[in-house]
Amino acid sequence: MRTRALLACATGLVLLVAGCGGGGGGGSSPQPSAVPSPASPPPSAALPPEAAPSPTPTRPPKTPLRALPAKLPAGLVRTTGVEQVALTFDDGPDPAWTPKVLDRLKAAKVKATFCVVGTQVRKHPELVRRIVREGHQLCNHSWNHDLDLARRPVAEIRADLVRTNKEIRRAVPDAEVPFYRQPGGRWTAEVVRVAKQLDMRSLHWTVDPQDWAKPTAATIRKRVKRSARPGAVVLLHDGGGDRSATLAACPKLIAALKRDHGVTKLH
Repeated sequence: MRTRALLACATGLVLLVAGCGGGGGGGSSPQPSAVPSPASPPPSAALPPEAAPSPTPTRPPKTPLRALPAKLPAGLVRTTGVEQVALTFDDGPDPAWTPKVLDRLKAAKVKATFCVVGTQVRKHPELVRRIVREGHQLCNHSWNHDLDLARRPVAEIRADLVRTNKEIRRAVPDAEVPFYRQPGGRWTAEVVRVAKQLDMRSLHWTVDPQDWAKPTAATIRKRVKRSARPGAVVLLHDGGGDRSATLAACPKLIAALKRDHGVTKLH
């Protein structure tokens, strides 16, 4: 009996241990809860903040050019006021052509008006001195032959004309500059007014043989002869390019004008 009792106790003990290890009758044992992983940061938080774009420097808007008038403004000098005609030479002084034009004028014993460009005056002041020394007239033709100068703000027009006159008077301190000629003849009332305020009359023309386009000398002479009338102002060029045809035209052209009308200096 004692042996059976011990056997029964041992068997019970084994069953008890097995029951504890099986988790209460073979049911699935509870799994440990997963530790939540930290949430991924949003993409914007994972990157360094973008630098704010630097402001683009803004330039003040350009002042629009004023429109050219439908017809030439009042106040332009377009004739000599007498029977004789006047010769004018634009776009110099030029070391290749101005001295030779001066030689032709001296040989013909006539005077002319030279419409000089400020940048050329700065380069060749000695030619301006010769023009004045030989009794010819000076005319302001803008600082850099700006075709649109008359369409710009009045302050810009004034600054350009003043700068050109100062350069002329650096070459010839006591020089008289009684005229202004707008490049291309692209006049506005504003540029005429500014020139007047600076004691300059606005000088236009009545005869344009278009020698700037480099026609032949014969064509230049023919165009001048056909268009010249008493009191005419003749437009020619001693600068701005090859003026060999203009130079070649001068002796016969001047002789014809002297014979038909006479040649005078503008006043």
